[in-house]
Amino acid sequence: MRDYDEIVAFLGEWGPYQRFIFFLLSLSVFPNGFGGLSIVFVGDVPEHRCLIPGNLNLSEVWMNRTLPLVQEGDKLQYSKCRRYRLDVISNLSETFPDLDFFNMSEVEQEPCLDGWEYSKDQYISTIVTEWDLVCNNDWKGPFSMSVFFLGVLVGSFFSGQFADRFGRKTVLFGTMAVQTGFNMLQVFSPNWEIFCLLNFLVGIGQISNYVAAFVLGSEVLGKSIRIAYSTLGIGTFYAFGYMLLPLVAYFIRSWQILLFTLSLVGLLYIPLWWFIPESPRWLLLKGRNQEAEAILRLIAKKNGVTPPAELFTDLELEDIKAKNLNSLAITHLVKTRNIQSVTIINILVWMILAIGYYGLSLNTPNLHGDEYLNYFFSGAIEIPANIAAWLFLQKLTRKFSISGTLFLGGVVLFFIQLVPSNLSVLTTVLVMVGKCANTCAFTMVYVYTAELYPTVVRNTGVGVSSTASRLGSIISPYISFLGVHHEFLPFILMGGLTVLAAILVLFLPETVNIPLPDTIDQMQKIKWFKCRSTHSKRYHFNENGTTGENNLVAIKREEI
Repeated sequence: MRDYDEIVAFLGEWGPYQRFIFFLLSLSVFPNGFGGLSIVFVGDVPEHRCLIPGNLNLSEVWMNRTLPLVQEGDKLQYSKCRRYRLDVISNLSETFPDLDFFNMSEVEQEPCLDGWEYSKDQYISTIVTEWDLVCNNDWKGPFSMSVFFLGVLVGSFFSGQFADRFGRKTVLFGTMAVQTGFNMLQVFSPNWEIFCLLNFLVGIGQISNYVAAFVLGSEVLGKSIRIAYSTLGIGTFYAFGYMLLPLVAYFIRSWQILLFTLSLVGLLYIPLWWFIPESPRWLLLKGRNQEAEAILRLIAKKNGVTPPAELFTDLELEDIKAKNLNSLAITHLVKTRNIQSVTIINILVWMILAIGYYGLSLNTPNLHGDEYLNYFFSGAIEIPANIAAWLFLQKLTRKFSISGTLFLGGVVLFFIQLVPSNLSVLTTVLVMVGKCANTCAFTMVYVYTAELYPTVVRNTGVGVSSTASRLGSIISPYISFLGVHHEFLPFILMGGLTVLAAILVLFLPETVNIPLPDTIDQMQKIKWFKCRSTHSKRYHFNENGTTGENNLVAIKREEI
């Protein structure tokens, strides 16, 4: 019996309509490239110091002595969070008005009771300057990003279910509206708490939009185009959005205007509703056969091909629906020791990939050189990364392609600490190489994970792995935040974890040129479960006290 891909083969793989949909769906993820990571500029921390009220009438000599000097790294600079007691300074200035030397170590210090003074050299305003997210409140900056990724986590959990229930197209445009609308509302946030709440909702919309576009494209486009779509299509357009952010942020230095400008891009996608179709495959699964057939005949017309008089037989329609009902519960991901091991390794690898990807992206402001140019390069490097991922998936094995790129990225990051301080450009280059390797592996792991799991739990397996990556992304802002205290600590952690992920991938089975498994029993076995000593066999005895070959086979299967 023909499956869905065989039924629609008459449409061709790469006709005019497929190219049109390929472009539109890839274009729909363009805002995802700048939506989530805009916090790099919106939440950046400018140079700051305690505000000294002007009513003290201090001379210039005493004004310069209101702040204590502290050692930060190899530099001696004014404290950002403490000042000398102003009442004492005021009395001293009256007693010794012309004194240009005084032992300030004897003067008691106090926190910045009157707020902070922020440098305007780079930003007019950020959320940090808006709500004083510094010193004792400096944890709120990375927390703002973690809240966004918490929304991404929730969105990734529900987006698949909503798309299965309400349709791919409905969820795609609905979540684009959520992302655009709440981005606009963030501009009017009265306080940091409301900003975080809206950032959470933006995260829900962003990932749901990306997932819906990924699934819709995978179901509308032909089998041979799907890998190119997930790498050269949505991956490249995501990178273009990533690269747009520093260009816009360079000219707009106010966080409210920046967010509002970026959110306006979402309004340009409203006309796409009339051009992007619903997934015919999903319509068939829901019994909406006439709608599915109308879309397929439209595609045939656009491609200039003549469709058969009868597209589906009743038996084929029943078979398509039956396949949708064969999915198993999430508990089957740990049913046997083999699939349990695959699941645990996938969860760890996906989590580490997310920590590395977002950790490197958010750590861009800590690099030497121009912040905007560094961020642009960080986005631009994703284009060759996606091209490399496409080539690896076409030409090489999955396991060693992913493991090799992860190992390269991890080693490069780990040894950044050895680069001399006068070669800051080399540090930036190594970070970009690590980012390229991480992006390449992240792109390939989607395909690899889908091939590892059998049909009955494939969507569930990829969904659980993706959810694990969201947990990693929630942690990533604090990995990046460590760079404020120790320049190389984020790279050491991310490099070590990435090498660990490269080693874990080696234990997984190879999937290239191997038929996709349909059941759990058809899955390939994890390497370490194949090596068992022949001297340690356990025997199950029959009722008569003898052992049988059937029993031994059953024992081996049970162990696996």
